[in-house]
Amino acid sequence: MKAYSLDNVSALVVDDNRFMRTIIVNVLRGLSIHHVAEARDGYEALEELRATPIDLIVMDWEMEGMNGMQLLQTVRSGKRGVNPLIPVIVVSANTIARNVIQARDAGMTEFLAKPVSAASLYARIVSIIESPRRFVRTGSYFGPDRRRRFEADYVGPRRRTEDQQRTGSLDDLDAVKRA
Repeated sequence: MKAYSLDNVSALVVDDNRFMRTIIVNVLRGLSIHHVAEARDGYEALEELRATPIDLIVMDWEMEGMNGMQLLQTVRSGKRGVNPLIPVIVVSANTIARNVIQARDAGMTEFLAKPVSAASLYARIVSIIESPRRFVRTGSYFGPDRRRRFEADYVGPRRRTEDQQRTGSLDDLDAVKRA
């Protein structure tokens, strides 16, 4: 894995658990990210995002007050003076598929299971740097494309709900695309 200088990166750690917040802040500082802000919930995070330029958000999914899903949806909406393109790493101990899919569908950039290690967090940051995903907008979604690679000549089923609703069936959409 290539080594990157993260000296100029600013990060925001959002977690309602002070102990976990401290661990992630210390890991980020150990990775040479010198400007690390903290927030206890989504409301504090939005205040920080409006006040300070932030390059990366590392946030818990399950929090009191404004939870991770609500915060992520607010960030991706671009409302409240927040950059909707900011990379977001969701950190959660609850890694059942339903929760990961929910975070993905809300617009997360990367997912990381607790407990967090310096190596795993660094690997997610490197993934954001080396393999940035383009952002897409549909009727019900704005965020990183779920596909890791863009393939202009993609032929296959469309699985997004809005694709089904717009065309009536996934097969119809693919038939129209091939015509």
